[in-house]
Amino acid sequence: MLRTLFVSLLVSCVTATKEGEAELPLLNDAKAVETFIDSAEVVVIGFLEGEDSHGYKELVAASKRVDSVPVAICTVKEVWASYSIPSDTIALFRKADNHQENLVLSEAKKLESDGLVNFITINEVRYFTEYNQVTAVGLFNSEVKTHLLLFANRGSKEYTELKKQLEVLAPEFTGKFLFVLINGAAKSNFRSLNYFGLKSKDLPRVGIYDGDSDMKWLLPEGEITPEKVQDFCQSFLRGDLKNVKQAGAEPKTEL
Repeated sequence: MLRTLFVSLLVSCVTATKEGEAELPLLNDAKAVETFIDSAEVVVIGFLEGEDSHGYKELVAASKRVDSVPVAICTVKEVWASYSIPSDTIALFRKADNHQENLVLSEAKKLESDGLVNFITINEVRYFTEYNQVTAVGLFNSEVKTHLLLFANRGSKEYTELKKQLEVLAPEFTGKFLFVLINGAAKSNFRSLNYFGLKSKDLPRVGIYDGDSDMKWLLPEGEITPEKVQDFCQSFLRGDLKNVKQAGAEPKTEL
């Protein structure tokens, strides 16, 4: 469904093969690639010589399993240079931290659709990413080391409402914060709560974790509003939080 929508939006930029419609949208020029990258929070482009290239069938199979991420191919090598692509490469582009993650096929020891699904899923960092064992890899590998954390119990009224509100706010801090949702009702996340001195009954709460300094703070208790969260983020960027008491008391540990 999502793929059909993106194909229709890019119809002027996408062509079909002689035998019929291509299995993946085919981006023919720099403008088409730029438009496709801008069409969603996370996209994947196979910079491949053609549909017979090693990796094409695997990419098609992977795209059907990760349908939340639009996938296309570009066979025009003149365009590749704009994205520093030297040879057949599958590249993931994400807006949350303006990042391009490359999988150079000549360097891949083994290429299977399962591996491509894993590559996409691990690196699928969005404006607002829910924390789990898979997304943690992409979050902690990002060049953006500061996380705005929403701790909330899935299923609660606050969980849904705050998630929607902060999703709207997140793009304002692109490249400065990664907005992360931590489900406090999941046992696997209790360690994250403990790190901030929280328990499930204390939620919802909002915190900031700065990976560069290994410092963390909590937004004061009370009603959580987009305005308060925005001010909280700005306070960190101004350096105002350096003299504010940190949350929790445990030594450094991965969230």
